[in-house]
Amino acid sequence: MFARNVSIQLKPNCVAEFTRTLEKEIIPMLRKQKGFQDEITLVVPGGAEAVGISLWDNKENAGAYDRGTYPQVLKALSKVAEGTPQIRTYEVSNSTFHKIAVPVAV
Repeated sequence: MFARNVSIQLKPNCVAEFTRTLEKEIIPMLRKQKGFQDEITLVVPGGAEAVGISLWDNKENAGAYDRGTYPQVLKALSKVAEGTPQIRTYEVSNSTFHKIAVPVAV
């Protein structure tokens, strides 16, 4: 399993609109993507920053989303975000919600 961590700065007083944008526009786009597993979104108290963690079945499908659909996500977020979102990627080593196949050492 593979994870993308996207950190964005929110415009002032935009948490409600950010949440609506996620529910109405972004999550439906994610659900159409091959290999998409889950989305977890966190907002800091006060609403100045949000972090979205999307989980994917593999790195290739996450990469295809990044190259294909993610620019549409950025456009949808432009009304609530300031600056350029920061993206970090990870191999998921453990999850209590998902079964993860651990690579076997050769």
